[in-house]
Amino acid sequence: MNRQSQSAVLFLLGAALLHAGATDLYLRYVKAGLRPLLLAAGAVLIVTALATSWYERRRTKRHRPRPARRSADGRERDARAPSAAPRTDDEAGAPLAPRPDDGATAPAAHAHPEPRVAWLLVLPLLALILVAPPALGSYSATRTGTALQEPLAYPSLPATDPLPLGVVDYAGRAFYDHGRTLAGREVRLTGFVALDHDGTPYLVRMALNCCAADAQPVKIGLTGRIPPVLQPDAWLTVTGVYTPRTARDPVNGGPIPFLEVTRATPAPTPEDPYDESWNN
Repeated sequence: MNRQSQSAVLFLLGAALLHAGATDLYLRYVKAGLRPLLLAAGAVLIVTALATSWYERRRTKRHRPRPARRSADGRERDARAPSAAPRTDDEAGAPLAPRPDDGATAPAAHAHPEPRVAWLLVLPLLALILVAPPALGSYSATRTGTALQEPLAYPSLPATDPLPLGVVDYAGRAFYDHGRTLAGREVRLTGFVALDHDGTPYLVRMALNCCAADAQPVKIGLTGRIPPVLQPDAWLTVTGVYTPRTARDPVNGGPIPFLEVTRATPAPTPEDPYDESWNN
């Protein structure tokens, strides 16, 4: 990989980051608050690529050999080489060592090419350009224990009916506050479906701190008027009321509160499939 190839890879990677940051594609990888940093990183990579390409072109042009010119005796000489008088053999009769302008070629300098492993940088670039992975879903949720944490506070809720809540917010209030702020309220939640090994249906949102690599599920068990057929990874909007029923996650023993479902309807996949409420 020479410098021009390096600058081309940097340019394409920066352009891919700008494309992801300018669209909703970046939400598959990082949380929404990191968009400015992602756009800045893409711009820096593009500027670095252009500067590298410009510097390399200047360096190549500066070291390009000049055309040879003919001397008075008809021999070709380098335009940069000073003229010299004809030589004779030394006193011992041994021929003198040839000068660089006698047509002898000086040994080439030992080259130090960049390591070929640098070409592996193209692989994540191709993955970013050609593959748009889906957001983490039921496969990850059923193999990872719930990450429910006790909230620091329970803000007052609006008087909207039904009350729209996030999965993480409902789960924290239902288990750690024992549903005191949810008593007598009808709530509406949106998440994707995950089925436990025994068929127990969960409504799940993947909560993240920074990026999809650290996303962890928060699960709510569903009971009541559940649709007869549930497909894993299908998004649902469920309306229901608080129930004191709880269970333990079979993966890590974490708490899983339940919701008494009164109505469930299919929902489109949201633009941001992850829940970032515990970072706010």
